[in-house]
Amino acid sequence: MPGENLSRDEAQERGRLLSVDGYDVALDVRSAVQHGETAGGPATFRSLTTIRFRCAEPGAATFADLLAPSVTSVTLNGRALDPAEVFDGARIALADLAAENTLVVDAQCAYSRTGEGLHRFIDPEDGEVYLYTQYEPADARRVFANFEQPDLKAPFTFEVTAPEGWVVLSNGAEEGTPEGGRHRFATTRPISTYITAVVAGPYHYVSDSYRRTFEDGSELEIPLGALCRKGLARYFDADDIFTVTKQGLDFFHDHFDYPYPFGKYDQAFVPEYNLGAMENPGCVTFREEFIFRGKVTEASYEGRANVILHEMAHMWFGDLVTMQWWDDLWLKESFADFMGAFSLVGATRFQNGWITFANRRKSWAYRADQLPSTHPVTADIRDLQDAKLNFDGITYAKGASVLKQLVAYAGQDAFLEGARRYFRRHAYGNTRLGDLLSVLEETSGRDMAAWSQAWLETAGVNSLTPQATYDAQDRITELSIFQEAAASHPELRPHRVAVGLYRRRDDDGALVRYARAEVDVAGPHTVVPELAGAGRPELILVNDEDLTYCKIRFDEGSLATLRARLGDLEDPLARALCWAALWGLTRDGLMPAGDYLDLVLRFAGQETEIGVLQSLHAQARTALEHYSAPARREAAARELAEGALRELRLAEPGSGHQLAWARHFAEIASSPADLQLLRGLLDGSAKIDGLDVDQELRWAFLEPLASHGAVDEAVMDAELARDDTASGKRHHVRCLAARPSAEVKAQAWADVVVSDALSNALVEATISGFVQLGQRELLAPYAPRYFTMIERVWQERSIEIAMSVVRGLFPSWLVEQSTLDAADAWLAEHTEAAPALRRMVSEERDDLARALRAQACDEAAAPRP
Repeated sequence: MPGENLSRDEAQERGRLLSVDGYDVALDVRSAVQHGETAGGPATFRSLTTIRFRCAEPGAATFADLLAPSVTSVTLNGRALDPAEVFDGARIALADLAAENTLVVDAQCAYSRTGEGLHRFIDPEDGEVYLYTQYEPADARRVFANFEQPDLKAPFTFEVTAPEGWVVLSNGAEEGTPEGGRHRFATTRPISTYITAVVAGPYHYVSDSYRRTFEDGSELEIPLGALCRKGLARYFDADDIFTVTKQGLDFFHDHFDYPYPFGKYDQAFVPEYNLGAMENPGCVTFREEFIFRGKVTEASYEGRANVILHEMAHMWFGDLVTMQWWDDLWLKESFADFMGAFSLVGATRFQNGWITFANRRKSWAYRADQLPSTHPVTADIRDLQDAKLNFDGITYAKGASVLKQLVAYAGQDAFLEGARRYFRRHAYGNTRLGDLLSVLEETSGRDMAAWSQAWLETAGVNSLTPQATYDAQDRITELSIFQEAAASHPELRPHRVAVGLYRRRDDDGALVRYARAEVDVAGPHTVVPELAGAGRPELILVNDEDLTYCKIRFDEGSLATLRARLGDLEDPLARALCWAALWGLTRDGLMPAGDYLDLVLRFAGQETEIGVLQSLHAQARTALEHYSAPARREAAARELAEGALRELRLAEPGSGHQLAWARHFAEIASSPADLQLLRGLLDGSAKIDGLDVDQELRWAFLEPLASHGAVDEAVMDAELARDDTASGKRHHVRCLAARPSAEVKAQAWADVVVSDALSNALVEATISGFVQLGQRELLAPYAPRYFTMIERVWQERSIEIAMSVVRGLFPSWLVEQSTLDAADAWLAEHTEAAPALRRMVSEERDDLARALRAQACDEAAAPRP
């Protein structure tokens, strides 16, 4: 739609002209309980918005943003404007502005089925309707007229008229008692449009409160709320959510020295949510999958706690102080990602949060930083489509890793004092990179400009490799670190690293650290003088303790030790770093996939950290399905499934490790005996001591049976009847699309590519079921079809759905040169396609090329005995 993709230049010009004094937004969502779409289009609700704003140049023209099916009236400074003349479907033209202006827009806005704007969900279990908003980066304009850019902050007053009896929430606390379903909320402090929020429906709501007394005797009380759909109430562990919430509030008040500024703190767990969570001040939204319907591992609880703390950190980094434009998205996301792990370890029962960070979050960053679309942490964001794609591993996980390096470089006290000054200096305002660097330079005394240039303003990841020489007594004469960079991004950076030396302990043979040194790595070659004279190690671990952001490489002796004794490495963080480094070698085509799978088979069963184990399972599956040489894949799959079943039977009954191995076994099961075991676990004819096959695990076992044609549609329908819920519906759709039938695949493709009837959650489930890598021949015809449809889908669908289709249906299942050639041809022939679309295709193409290189490495390796 013309005007829908706001550019940075347009935003800068509008920001120069305007200052916004306040919004009054009245929404009438009583129509939400009317089922189905209207004859003339999507179901709608009334949105009445009054904006008070000033213009620096009276007589100038600008525009307001609104994505709506229709506009009833537009009034500017008491003058009625003809909607047919001033509204083009995305923008409202505003001419001849006064110094002080009042704009009133009465519109019919559409309920969303894509998770963008005001999403409307009908619970299949009881027919109840639930609403919630999701805006970032620019979908508030789907709900009310506004100036949709982060630097035009303003106070907001919301009024929502809803069906009587509904729970209705917004950013501010509700004022008074609702009358006739009309709820009015306290005016907010100045915030950006993208973090305003409304949640409405017959939600199950639990309340609590947080209290704190400050050193000056003043007291702070924060009303707490947690809510979910009624159908999930029996699973809702609100007490644990409140425990983590209070621990986080204590931690951030201790370290930020700035009281929580937004009054109440509600946390809503909502259906069909596209993201993990969103930091709307006073009304945080989360995906309801964080409410666990069945048994999960401790890693799931840790992950939820991390997200709760990540969003809480945003109350200061992002909501109180907000980036000027999306170029500096990292100013909030990198900090929140770092603070999530920092507070997790500092305040909660999850003391191994940095292990998870090293093993999971940084893996995401390393992948993103090696794609052709990699970018500096502080990015060049030309428009909203660029912004949408930059919620990526660079902005989040690399940025957080860089901040962890900054803490090592500048010191934790200086870093936190810089944050405190940043909040006080820029409260309720907008900032850019230089604003943060200036306070950090004040508090640390370090040259932040040079640090920023190296870490924030250049792209790419460095490799650090140790090299040691020894004397006749097997003592180190010199230990050096060699730093390398990819030719495409040749920057060598300063790294503060710890280097650990490990060898076997005499009494039990465990690999333990016996020497350590910290050093500032600079340039291509750095000597570590403190370790000269140490005895010969069996393992040299560069970046021990994970202080910096780099690829860890090994000398030959260390790699040989890991191949033989990885499971003996005692320290869990050191072990996680080694696993991650070995996975990096596999992804880079430097270690055969078969060797990596052999390490998993021999040592994963000894892994004590459940989050690391689950990462190993995911990586082993990727190695098998994408990086294994085709001629070796069948044997590798059989060995991996046998190993998973062995570990499943050996795991402690009822443990998280047993559950993780059960899920992994189901993911890779393919032989008749494996499938028969899964069927037996479902019908009760087979049992594994301690394994509770609850409803979520039943669906996990049913999908591989469906994908191998071992059960028919009637079995899946019977399972849905047993679990006739929103979650059950998604699982059912996934299983149906997984069946090995040409007709099934054609229908799934049509449901996603041709039709626009499915919600965002069911699009995701259908794609997940459609793409079964054991069905390569069945899916092969869809590779050429993909390249003929993606531009149409990009133009016709919302960006969220289009992204799901473009990424999810890329023919990664066909790792062949012909697929790579087809991707290259599309990119060459579509130079004028939307940059965001080209970026996604080029990223998928790069993953495919990496898989081809990895398969070649695996094929060239000597046969394993």
